[in-house]
Amino acid sequence: MKEILVLYYSLHGSVKQLAQHLAHGVDSVPGMRARVRTVPKVMTESDGPAKLVPDEGAPFASHDDLRDCVGIAVGSPTRFGNMAAAMKHFWDGTSGLWLNGDLVDKPACVFTSTASLHGGQETTLLSMMTPLLHHGMVIVGLPYTHPELNQTRSGGTPYGASHWAGPDGRQPMTDEERRLAFAQGKRLAEIANLLSAASRPSSLPSPASGRGAGDEG
Repeated sequence: MKEILVLYYSLHGSVKQLAQHLAHGVDSVPGMRARVRTVPKVMTESDGPAKLVPDEGAPFASHDDLRDCVGIAVGSPTRFGNMAAAMKHFWDGTSGLWLNGDLVDKPACVFTSTASLHGGQETTLLSMMTPLLHHGMVIVGLPYTHPELNQTRSGGTPYGASHWAGPDGRQPMTDEERRLAFAQGKRLAEIANLLSAASRPSSLPSPASGRGAGDEG
């Protein structure tokens, strides 16, 4: 059984809901299974010590989860048109994976939720792709063959599934949003299944021979 990592950070539950629908899409593909993980909140001094294990829900992700899975879906709420600090902090700590090329050629997709309809869904999705591209991953979007992209009056973009949660975070998820999240998980799993069956090229130079993982100086 091959696994897809569904990695998310959710503060009020909207991104978690998207992750669950996306995971159902992964599980609908024969021979594929979703591995759902989250990341811890970035703690400040006033928050007290960081938690080693979440109180409930999905376990915290490890680098082994990234290595083990044949594809990765990454979800985060929008923070000023960008991913939340907790998710960025997680990816900022993956330089070792980048040095080894552990994620090269793995397919990946992104998803998000916003409080306002035009609150930065597309900029967040596009910016979330940046670290994935630095890792050499293959970005999987949502094609317009899904009619929900033209029908939606809330979330849903060709860059990835999304949800309009409303200012209080209680806006119900629409049928279009749910179907697009499911379709994205299914498409990611199908593509991951095909790519993982093909042999990876062995003649490519290691990324560690040059700059690129943020070009740290």
